[in-house]
Amino acid sequence: MAVGLNTGVPWVMCKQTDAPDPVINTCNGMRCGETFTGPNSPNKPAMWTENWTSFYQVYGGLPYIRSAEDIAFHVALFVARNGSFINYYMYHGGTNFGRTASAYTITGYYDQAPLDEYGLFRQPKYGHLKELHAAIKSCSTTLLQGVQRNFSLGELQEGYVFEEENGGCVALLINNDKGNNVTIQFRNSSYDLLPKSISILPDCQNVAFNTANVSTTSNRRIITSRQNFSSVDEWQQLQDVIP
Repeated sequence: MAVGLNTGVPWVMCKQTDAPDPVINTCNGMRCGETFTGPNSPNKPAMWTENWTSFYQVYGGLPYIRSAEDIAFHVALFVARNGSFINYYMYHGGTNFGRTASAYTITGYYDQAPLDEYGLFRQPKYGHLKELHAAIKSCSTTLLQGVQRNFSLGELQEGYVFEEENGGCVALLINNDKGNNVTIQFRNSSYDLLPKSISILPDCQNVAFNTANVSTTSNRRIITSRQNFSSVDEWQQLQDVIP
């Protein structure tokens, strides 16, 4: 039915592995570089439609904190494994006013996103991802048009190289060891990799970015009261039915 509408744009299905041609099967989650089995047809791109930067918070629950390093690692891993599209959910948090939130969900939504509930930078998440995006963009042509090759660099280390016929070359060097720094050899040069990290080399020689090396300074949001609701007449109580 959807295809029959002839919209002129591709249709996607976010988690269904059996999406029929020409509908594109994609991935939702936090670690699609590890969990996504890939497109179910060779003429479909690898797409990550929802990269969860946090998670919605319910009443009585704590905010879900996902680090800048973890997000950057899995974005780079998805790119290394031929990912061509990544969409963040959410990149900008927000506020659900009144009864517009879903049941049991607080009014603040994805406040831990790179741009928080109020549109303010949440550092170092915002700055670290900005640097990651710049590194990927600097070599995007080779990533999309080059031939990919995967190889081992150690027991818990591996590399991905994308090469074009015109000489363009991009390398992503991966350390999957969560507890140890390692030094690996790649093309007659030594590279130090931080624990659980990926180094991006846009020219296969120089490291432009490492997912665990955060240079952005953390910030802290300061909230002050602007209006007090001290009278019981200014409050309203609403109840959800417990299923």
